[in-house]
Amino acid sequence: MIDIFDTEPFPLPALPPTWLAALGDEFHKPYWLELQAFLAIERDNLTVFPPEEEVFTAFQLTPYESVRVLILGQDPYPGEGQAHGLSFSVKPGIKTPASLRNMYQELKDDLGIEPAKTGHLASWAKQGVFMLNTVLTVRAGEANSHKGKGWETFTDAVIRAVNAKPEPVVFVLWGGYAQKKLKLIDVSRHTIVQSAHPSPLSAHTGFFGSKPFSKINVAIAASGMKAIDWNVRNA
Repeated sequence: MIDIFDTEPFPLPALPPTWLAALGDEFHKPYWLELQAFLAIERDNLTVFPPEEEVFTAFQLTPYESVRVLILGQDPYPGEGQAHGLSFSVKPGIKTPASLRNMYQELKDDLGIEPAKTGHLASWAKQGVFMLNTVLTVRAGEANSHKGKGWETFTDAVIRAVNAKPEPVVFVLWGGYAQKKLKLIDVSRHTIVQSAHPSPLSAHTGFFGSKPFSKINVAIAASGMKAIDWNVRNA
C-alpha cells in the first residue's frame, strides 16, 4: 500500500490557469492525493478510461471564464475508445451511445436539428458548454468502478466554483443522481434545467418532450449572451 504522505506531491493536472485558480487548494488536500495514488495503482495494473491525458478534456476545452452551461453526467463510458473526458461524448468514429442518441432525438424534436453522424461533442464544449462527469475515470468494462474514490469530492468543488461565477450559468441536471447536486447551486442566480435522464431506461418518463436545448438558449439570451449552436460539428 502506498503511503501518499511519504511521497512527493503529485503534479498538478494540465488545466487552464483560470481553472487552477478557481479550484484553489483542492490539488493539495488529502482526498486528492489518495485519489491520485489509487489511480496510479489502477493504471499500473488495469486498463483505465479515458487515457490519462484526456481525463481533463472538459476543462481544457471550456476554461473557467468561458463556462455558460454545465451539463452534468455521472460516469465515463467504460468501452474501448469511448470516453475522452466530456460527459455524454465519444471519440470520432465511435458508435453513438444510446443516451446520446436519445439526446439527438430530443434535439431534433426541440430545435429541428438532425441527429449528427458523430457523437463527438467538442463543438459544444468550445462554445462554453462544460460537460462534466461526477466521476472522471473508470476501469475498462466496469461501469461505476471508480465511484466513491474521491472524484465526487473534487467535482463537487468544481460545481461550487462554477456556482461562484459572477455571471449566470445554466446547470443541466438529468436524472436523480445529478439532481442531488442542486444543494450546491444558488438557484436564485442560476438557471436549472432538469428532467429525467436520457438513458433508454428513463428517457420515456420525462426526458423526451422536456425541450432542454431551447430552454438553455432562452436562459442564455436572457443574460445577454449568444445562443449555443447545437449542431454537432467535426472538431
